[in-house]
Amino acid sequence: EMTNEPERWLSVDEIAEHLGVSKDTVRKWIKKESIPFHKIGKLYKFKISEVDEWVDSGKSADID
Repeated sequence: EMTNEPERWLSVDEIAEHLGVSKDTVRKWIKKESIPFHKIGKLYKFKISEVDEWVDSGKSADID
């Protein structure tokens, strides 16, 4: 269901869990700048909607 609440930022741990991959995999994607991420200070943060769109687009399939 859609609410009017702003979308929550997820951490590396949380996005890894959401995607069912390891944190190392997420970090590898960040290094390759393939996964959509935002840097807030020293932290990497993610929006589920952007990451899901990235997965749906098939772009995540291009990464080894």
